[in-house]
Amino acid sequence: MFAFLSRISFTLLVILMTISIYMIFNYAPKEKIMGDVQRIFYFHMGSVLVFTLAFIANLVYSIKFLLDNNNEHSRIAYINAEVGVLFTLLTIVTGMFWAKPVWGAWWTWDPQLTTTFILFLLYFSYLVFHKLSTRAGVPKYAAVFAVISFIDLPIVYISVRVMRGISPVVFGGEGGGISPAMMNTLLVTLGAFLFLYIVLINLRSKVDKK
Repeated sequence: MFAFLSRISFTLLVILMTISIYMIFNYAPKEKIMGDVQRIFYFHMGSVLVFTLAFIANLVYSIKFLLDNNNEHSRIAYINAEVGVLFTLLTIVTGMFWAKPVWGAWWTWDPQLTTTFILFLLYFSYLVFHKLSTRAGVPKYAAVFAVISFIDLPIVYISVRVMRGISPVVFGGEGGGISPAMMNTLLVTLGAFLFLYIVLINLRSKVDKK
């Protein structure tokens, strides 16, 4: 059953990713102000979805580990953190390529950018801390650190609305919003990245078990 679900996930990933790439470059209209560089937005938001899911899963399994001391839960938490850190980095990099032509700079200390960078540092530190604490026989310390690190994730989301910065409010808000064609493209791309997350977690989990 697990192998069957893995094949289904991979098939849906290939189908949705192919459709999303077509929609990004052929269906979604060119943004009037930013032009074609805005198309990075879809990959950027897909990466955001993946690290969000990964860090939520990390939180859930870290709490489970603290409650039952099951090492399998600690392992799953660590795997999700690895995927989350990778896609947080991809979020930052795609954001930089988007920012340069639009803002005229690769990086600014905008509230959302800063909190995202802090999120990357926290979970990268968690990966190191997890390895060290596991070798020392006290992996619960890493789980506690994961729970504390998660606090920054909702701050990333609310910073664009609560703190004044130059990051755009895409969904709602004054001056926010995207066209129906852009929204359709975004939803398909998010679906593709959802299955990308599932496939990567499955593959990474299999590596551990070999």
